[in-house]
Amino acid sequence: MLKKEPAMTVNTIDDYLANLVPEQQSTLDKLRKQIRSAAPGAEECISYGLPAFRKGRVVCGFGAAKKHCALYMFSDSTLNAFSNDLSGYNVSKGAVRFQPDNPLPESLVKRLVDARLAECAALDAARK
Repeated sequence: MLKKEPAMTVNTIDDYLANLVPEQQSTLDKLRKQIRSAAPGAEECISYGLPAFRKGRVVCGFGAAKKHCALYMFSDSTLNAFSNDLSGYNVSKGAVRFQPDNPLPESLVKRLVDARLAECAALDAARK
């Protein structure tokens, strides 16, 4: 649950996390560290009002809503490739929703980020 309404504009991931209740802050801070580890060299940014990581293009992001946290892969195909691994989670177009007390396993986060990085590299190579 949000501690308060998010600021109209957040400029950093720390600003975003400051608006969350402690359970969401803790869960999403761990997710942030997992993404940073899985995507070395990725730059933290705010994309579509959400904390995100970019390596040329946006790789993934995360956020919180009143009743859940979410990992945003900005890619249906990445999530579709992991449909069996994500069967216990609420998955929608480009996002995986989870409860702060039942976060995504670190190994799954790494595999999702690795797959998205590969997808981004393939998209960049096809553009050239």
